[in-house]
Amino acid sequence: MSDSAITVHNLYRFFGPLQAVNGISFEVPHGSVCGFVGANGAGKTTTMRILASLDYPTMGHAEICGINVTHHPAEVRRLIGWMPDHFGNYDNMTVLEYMDFYARALGYKGAERRQRIEEVMEFTDLVPLADRFSNKLSKGMTQRLCLGRSLLHDPQVLIMDEPAAGLDPKARVELKHLIRVLAKEGKTIFISSHILSELGEMCDSLLFINNGRIVHHGDSETLKQSSDSLGGVLYDVQLDGDPQALADWAILQPNLELLESRKNGGRIRIDTEDPNKAADTLSRMIRDNLRVIDFHREQRNLEDAFIDMLSNLDKQQAQDSPVPATQASPPPLPPAATEG
Repeated sequence: MSDSAITVHNLYRFFGPLQAVNGISFEVPHGSVCGFVGANGAGKTTTMRILASLDYPTMGHAEICGINVTHHPAEVRRLIGWMPDHFGNYDNMTVLEYMDFYARALGYKGAERRQRIEEVMEFTDLVPLADRFSNKLSKGMTQRLCLGRSLLHDPQVLIMDEPAAGLDPKARVELKHLIRVLAKEGKTIFISSHILSELGEMCDSLLFINNGRIVHHGDSETLKQSSDSLGGVLYDVQLDGDPQALADWAILQPNLELLESRKNGGRIRIDTEDPNKAADTLSRMIRDNLRVIDFHREQRNLEDAFIDMLSNLDKQQAQDSPVPATQASPPPLPPAATEG
């Protein structure tokens, strides 16, 4: 078995002049949950469709558990559960009939089929919905049904495209719980979402894509601790005494800004993430007779980190390329490129 559940190497996908996926490479270890983040049109769904063997790369390759998705799609489909953002449903078919239909299509028979349907419906809490028509469910119930269908053949890798879109808070909590349970069972989960805060809570790593390129692959805590787009870091300061003292002191300090006064202190921004500067700032506060009882670095939310990252990329691209992006053209394809 491959060391990675998902391997993508130098993957491209062009639709005419549009570069939907532009030379991305990454790996996702077995048994981990990886969040796939990007704006609409960034290349998320195209990448996930290629991984699910529903589309072909223009160049490069992708593997599921070491098996090439283009060369051996039937083997890959036995290993993956695909949960798209929209999926087909049928009129006048109950939830139980729907699950039974797909279990039969997957080759389950007799008692084994009934047992597998029962196990999956219990896990996804579909048993109370067994007699409900599958096309008359709420959004949250429909997503549970899609997840149940994806789990029928006990896949090693689960690929989920925007599963939390449109769910109410209760349904999102339930989905998050199911994902963590699946991860504990050793499943590898590759999930896209616009709700970055929830991805940060349930994912082991985050993969950011922008304009078809990977711009970040790492854990959420690193992003939360990173500096803002100008290199600054926020600190929360609590005082024993008049909070106005912090405001009066901050005005006189170089490379420091008071962003917000609070009941017992305030939020300050130091213009560098160098921890030595933070230590120097705290030392000056104490030396200047500010009665500091708490001084800690604030974590950034993932949305701010993502926006800052994109802003920095736009600035870098503007500096590096004097040619407007609208005038750029995709590189010519080699003769064998369409073979994947």
